[in-house]
Amino acid sequence: MKEKIGTNAGLIWNLLHEEGSKGVKELKKLTKLTEKDIYAALGWLAREEKLSFDKKEDDLYIAVI
Repeated sequence: MKEKIGTNAGLIWNLLHEEGSKGVKELKKLTKLTEKDIYAALGWLAREEKLSFDKKEDDLYIAVI
C-alpha cells in the first residue's frame, strides 16, 4: 500500500510540476485515480511540504511549491 501511495504521489507531483495548479476534480480526470488514492498521495506530498493548497469555489486546488 505504501508503495502505491508513493507511486501515485510521484504521478501527481510530476503532473502538477509540468502543468501547474490543478483542482482535485481535474486531477481525478487526468490521472484516472480514485478520490481516495488522490487524497492519500496528496497527504504524502503535503507531509513532505511539496504542495500548496487553495480552496476555490467548490474545489481544492493544489500546486507544487
